[in-house]
Amino acid sequence: MARTALVTGGTRGIGGAISRALKAEGYTVAANYAGNDAAAASFTEETGIPTYKWNVGDYEASKAGIARVEADLGPVEIVVANAGITRDAPFHKMTPQQWQEVIDTNLTGVFNTIHPVWPGMRERGFGRVVVISSINGQKGQFGQANYAATKAGDLGIVRSLAQEGAAKGITANAICPGYIATEMVMAVPEKVREAIISMIPAGRLGQPEEIARCVTFLAADDAGFINGSTISANGGQFFA
Repeated sequence: MARTALVTGGTRGIGGAISRALKAEGYTVAANYAGNDAAAASFTEETGIPTYKWNVGDYEASKAGIARVEADLGPVEIVVANAGITRDAPFHKMTPQQWQEVIDTNLTGVFNTIHPVWPGMRERGFGRVVVISSINGQKGQFGQANYAATKAGDLGIVRSLAQEGAAKGITANAICPGYIATEMVMAVPEKVREAIISMIPAGRLGQPEEIARCVTFLAADDAGFINGSTISANGGQFFA
């Protein structure tokens, strides 16, 4: 029986590419999403991957959503914590609400996604946790004190879980994408996009499928000795 993988924020952009790649590798995939029902329905129609709606920033909603996934598809053995938002502003203009919304989704949401499946992984003696962090969690970014803080915190979660889970056959690793050609990045003005590309030694934006390839590598049964690691997928822009 195929292992079941859960991808949060799994219907669009990087998350959508991850969901597709895991299905192509033979996993049974569940894709979580937060609010865009039309996009989720289109994704399921296109891929055959079932979608489940809940807010990862809400623990009880996450717990209930994951229970639905496991009732439908079996125990979650691979979890990809990808869901994330931005609420950018220079620090002196950032509001407490902008701070808290990003913390709730990008940091607390990782806890809420992993915590409900962790006991089952321990009992079964197998688990793969992959957290999608960011280059800006490694180096910081103007106007993103909230986002950078959460993505740096995600790396701390991964390194701690790697130590706690290793004896139980569980790995926890992070991927830090650089600038990827998602809808959000492609929507910025062309001059801004050109300025971004000029900072990338590879001379181009990354593709969502390149991040997905990192995930399938880390999710594999034979990746058990890779634990607590961070893959920087940024075209040579930053070395942690």
